[in-house]
Parts: sequence; structure tokens; C-alpha cells
Amino acid sequence: MNAKASIPRVLVPIFLAVSGIAMAQESNRNRTLLINGHSSQVPVIQVDGRRYVDLEALASALNGTLSFAGSEVAFSLPSSPAPTGSSTGIAESTAAPAQAANTAELSKGFLSAGIEAAATLREWHAALASSIQNGYPVTVGALAPYRLESTTTLRLASVAVSTESDRRAFHLLSNLFQNMGELTDKYVTARSKLTFISPDALQNDRLNQRLVTCGHSLSAMAVSAQFVDDGSCN
Repeated sequence: MNAKASIPRVLVPIFLAVSGIAMAQESNRNRTLLINGHSSQVPVIQVDGRRYVDLEALASALNGTLSFAGSEVAFSLPSSPAPTGSSTGIAESTAAPAQAANTAELSKGFLSAGIEAAATLREWHAALASSIQNGYPVTVGALAPYRLESTTTLRLASVAVSTESDRRAFHLLSNLFQNMGELTDKYVTARSKLTFISPDALQNDRLNQRLVTCGHSLSAMAVSAQFVDDGSCN
């Protein structure tokens, strides 16, 4: 079965739609959405004085993507407008800019999800570091909640990928996740074998140093909202 066909139709208030969209002023209750002054196939329904549009129809008209993950609904738009004569039947109101679009730019949806995923990885790393530095038992059970939360946020980041730059950045984020899992397993195994773990073990751990350097690189990428691969996460 087509995954999109199984997704229930979602109605959202029209005042939450993207900027630049205006509604046609017909007198009947069921209206048609104007996008940048051009008619679309997106119906507008008025219920109890409030106006709604079908979110899937809106995504299709704007060449956007709509995806679901648990209670999250990801609505992403392309970084540049749809070309004139596209399948949506909506013509551009202005000519395309002469300069090429910045293909390294990360989409807003992925950037938000990626930042959240990186934050949970930092929490996981902090929990591991605290256990080692304070001599607490480094066990699977103690760190399992952090691994689970990071797994969840990483999956949400994968759903939010909508551009090539997003995909490449997600690959680096996935590498960070894998390295964090490897680092955790290393010390959990050492603890299970009753191997002595020095409180400053992470300071001289090459895998940990790589992980920290990669984290800094991804943080800088998030600040600039641009994909940059400096090799530290490979």
C-alpha cells in the first residue's frame, strides 16, 4: 500500500499556512486558495467561522513534503519555488533570481530536528562522562534511556530530510550517533569485565576526541545553517 495513501487527511487553520498565500474572496462557503495570486486546486472549507485547508493538498500544490513520525507532523517546502508550468498548474509571479540558489543551505525542518538530535547525543555523552569521572557503574541499564532518546530524535531527523544538503548532514549526524554507541559499549564492556576505568579515561581516548571534534563541527554547521564537511565526522 502506498504510504501516503494510508495517511489520514489533516486539516489545519488557514492562518497557519505559509506566508504569501491569500484566499479568494468568493461568496460561497467552500473556497479556493490563491497562492501568490494564482489559483490552485487546494480547497478552503469554512467551519464555525474558521477556515481550513487540506494539508496534503497544500503540500502537493507547493511541491512540499508531508511526513509523520509518532505525534510529529513534518511539513517541508523546497528551498526554491516550483518552476513555471509544473504539475501544480501554479505559475511563478516573479522571475527566478539570476544567481543560483545556495545548495549548501539546510532546510529549516531538518535543522530544527538535527539540533534536537545533537542535543540528546550531548546529554548521552555527558551521562557517560559523569559516570566515568565520578566512579559510578557504567552499565547498559544506566545509559539505556539516553541511547533510546537519541535513537528517537535521530529517526525524527531522518524524516525531516528534504534536500541533498540535509541528507549529507544527516549522514554525519548518524556517524556521531554510531561513535557515541561505540564509545558507550567500550566502557560498558570494560566495566562488565571488572577492568579498572580511570576517572580521566576519556581525556586520552581517541574515539572520544573524534566524537567531541565532530560535535563541535556539527554545532558550527547548525549556527551557519549551511552544510560543511570538514572531515571530522567521517
